[in-house]
Amino acid sequence: MNTLIGLLIIAIGSFGQSSSYVPINKVKQWSWESFWLTQGIFAWLVFPIAGAFLAIVPSGACICEILGAGGAWMAILFGALWGVGGLTFGLSMRYLGIALGQSLALGTCSAFGTLIPALIKGENLFKGDGLLLLIGVAIAIAGIAIIGYAGALKSKNMSEEEKRKAVKDFALKKGLIIAILAGVMSACFALGLEYGAPIKDFILAKGVPALYAGLPVVALVTFGGFLTNATYCIQQNIKNKTGGDYLSVNAKTLTNNLLFCALAGVLWYSQFFGLEMGKSFLSDSPVLLAFSWSILMSLNVTFSNVWGIILKEWKGSGSKTITVLVIGLIVLIASIIVVALSMN
Repeated sequence: MNTLIGLLIIAIGSFGQSSSYVPINKVKQWSWESFWLTQGIFAWLVFPIAGAFLAIVPSGACICEILGAGGAWMAILFGALWGVGGLTFGLSMRYLGIALGQSLALGTCSAFGTLIPALIKGENLFKGDGLLLLIGVAIAIAGIAIIGYAGALKSKNMSEEEKRKAVKDFALKKGLIIAILAGVMSACFALGLEYGAPIKDFILAKGVPALYAGLPVVALVTFGGFLTNATYCIQQNIKNKTGGDYLSVNAKTLTNNLLFCALAGVLWYSQFFGLEMGKSFLSDSPVLLAFSWSILMSLNVTFSNVWGIILKEWKGSGSKTITVLVIGLIVLIASIIVVALSMN
């Protein structure tokens, strides 16, 4: 039962993340960098800090004690590297759309973010639990590869006019390179969580429930990512002379933009809020716990493609392409089921 509860919580958070890019279309009269920075303030600062205090306040510890518990600066460093992935992640969807962009980026992120922490812990990936973890990741990557093939079929079958209608700035080659880079760098988030584990242990020792204990580490990682993204976005505001975006719109439009940026931010943050809470129910299964990152990424891919279908990004791509897409999604879900069932 605990396993099902944990997976359900992770799935709810994943659905939130996959929905976080839908509010983009509701932001008016702002450049990409202005929107990205504003939603980032909510996604990487406001809501993670609020979540962190769910653990910090009950612990009775001061911020200095938490930062001194070990791993804080490494968590921020890997968060900054993850920030590069966050930047390119947004660009991958700009050039490939929500469905294909998230699929490729998250697929790469799934593999690196799951296997590298296991290797750091000295896990042997060719026997026992390590082999099971490797098999689960391999199945997930296979599913994502199939979805990537569906994207290639989509590009082949659609006219340039149809591509532009579905995704305004569609560019397959550029998008593929950016999506893979985004995936590799985004995996640094998982490494940041791993190096920040001493902080989680410190908070657990203070009697804080495991449900919230990992949230301060999430806040440190997202803070590092915010620094990277803010630096780039402000530089782009200056370069493109779009710094006035925040003041040039009327009060109604500004309120609209802030509300949808806040909505995008809380939806995005929900994936890691849900991940940390869900992991607390998976503690009896070391493999499933280690596989939780891949589970989150696989669910993100699944839900993002559902949104892609709803937003008609796959319209006009042909029945064969849709069939391949569905097969890829089934394989992705199978990766979660295989690992979960092996725990029984």
